Amino acid sequence: MDINLFDYYLPEELIAQKPSDKRDYSRLLLIDKDNKSYKDAIFHDIVDYFQAGDVLVRNNTKVIPARLLGTKEITGAQCELLLLKQLEGDVWECLTRPAKSLKVGARVSFGDGKLIGEVVEEKEEGLRNVKFIYDGIFMEVLDALGKMPLPPYISQQLCTNDRYQTVYAKFEGSAAAPTAGFHFTEEIFKKLEEKGVTIVDVTLHIGLGTFRPVKVTDTKDHVMHSEVYEITEEACRILNEAKSQNRRIIAVGTTSTRTLEANYTKYGTFYPTKESTNIFIEPGYTFKAIDCLVTNFHLPKSTLVMLVSAFMGREFTLEVYKHAVEERYRFFSFGDSMFIYAKK
Repeated sequence: MDINLFDYYLPEELIAQKPSDKRDYSRLLLIDKDNKSYKDAIFHDIVDYFQAGDVLVRNNTKVIPARLLGTKEITGAQCELLLLKQLEGDVWECLTRPAKSLKVGARVSFGDGKLIGEVVEEKEEGLRNVKFIYDGIFMEVLDALGKMPLPPYISQQLCTNDRYQTVYAKFEGSAAAPTAGFHFTEEIFKKLEEKGVTIVDVTLHIGLGTFRPVKVTDTKDHVMHSEVYEITEEACRILNEAKSQNRRIIAVGTTSTRTLEANYTKYGTFYPTKESTNIFIEPGYTFKAIDCLVTNFHLPKSTLVMLVSAFMGREFTLEVYKHAVEERYRFFSFGDSMFIYAKK
């Protein structure tokens, strides 16, 4: 499909630069997928649209301070590394800048030599495999020297890093946050559980797929970058039971969606595993795992808009986005949310 089919007008001032004062007081667009209707609400209203027996699936990945600013040894030239994925031991796949000067053997110093990165392999599109040299525990060194990898459309760092994490973030490994989860609070989870909703965690460490724009004109030519996900045996038991009983599975965000759809598509059931996926969901895809979706408002012509379009139809998606713009919703990572639901 032509990527221009997923374009829409977005005034720059609607791009949220900071999170809402209270997580669950962001705005919420409630979307009835079956009746093609929608209405405006506040996020904490979402509890009213859950029912006993629902299974809510969230991505419990935790963002690491993956952005490193340093200087190239010998020349002193400034360099930037964004850690995307741990490959083995102290070797990480990194997005680098300026990539042209970072050949195999190049060494970059961070924090006056407290951390050294040595390029061990060159890859395409600015990617490099980098081996890190340090004393102590790597994550502690990274916490001291790294910065939160906020998206490029956010112009300043946060006062506290916890607002670029979900309240349920657990396993470190992401270069970006699963932002649809920002709106949930412990109080909301408690109310959902009291209502008979089961909460299940999966893990997908978010990497380059989030940062890489679609550079082709035809979506069939776009290749998603692979990301590692994990689903436990207990999570699979709960999800398979829900499927067999025709209960709703509700995904928090596109990363949870991609995890569940990749797993169910491959195995024909929910199967416990830790592996990589590069699943690309666009219109024409048949959803097999999820019934409802909580998600933010995404970039024009992005793979995430394509995923939402696949879920509720391209024309209806663009209609919903037009409404959100007209009603001055806040967009992208720190923006507002939508709940796309269907009854069973």
